[in-house]
Amino acid sequence: MPQHAPSAEIVATHVTGDLSLDAARPDVAWQSARPIVFSSDWQGKSSDPGRQTVVRVLWSRQMLYLRFECLYRSLFLFSDSAANGRRDRLWERDVAEAFLQPDPGQQARYKEFEISPNGLWIDLDIFPGGKSELASGLQRSAHLDEKARKWAAELAIPMKALTADFDAAAVWRANFYRVEGSQEPRSYLAWQPTRTPEPNFHVPSAFGTMRFAG
Repeated sequence: MPQHAPSAEIVATHVTGDLSLDAARPDVAWQSARPIVFSSDWQGKSSDPGRQTVVRVLWSRQMLYLRFECLYRSLFLFSDSAANGRRDRLWERDVAEAFLQPDPGQQARYKEFEISPNGLWIDLDIFPGGKSELASGLQRSAHLDEKARKWAAELAIPMKALTADFDAAAVWRANFYRVEGSQEPRSYLAWQPTRTPEPNFHVPSAFGTMRFAG
């Protein structure tokens, strides 16, 4: 049976000044951010508390900050990357993902960010018919606690890489995901279910909303 749909809104909380990223010892500012929590698959089914994901968002005029807190059952990671930690096709291993759409009027265009438990990352500009490297200039921190079977990651994304003219009154569209597992059927978890027959996160019509409070 389908799970009850989670709230379709995430609220980003305002911070002043720069935030130091530390996934293992998060800044106290994260406590002011209202979390979203999900553990169901991309169809809104098969909730798995052992793979629960918590997402928080903070913002300043210069940066958008994301924090993921993830329980896991197994690890499947790339060990190689570019010198700066960027890894192409990162979604073929365990990741947390954020799809952000600053301009909902361009439904087929959005930004994709992925981070792995060991701190590898990728950022992409998604547009009709394809994708390209975003080169956002993001910063990140990741921490893996294998004893507790959990990992956390924080991203700081320059606002200018997301939108040329940030408006705190605007309402963005967004969705958040997890992928885990070494072979199919892998776990494809979603905050807002895409409800496609096969796993597919690229369904902007299913995105929730992101509002800036502050």
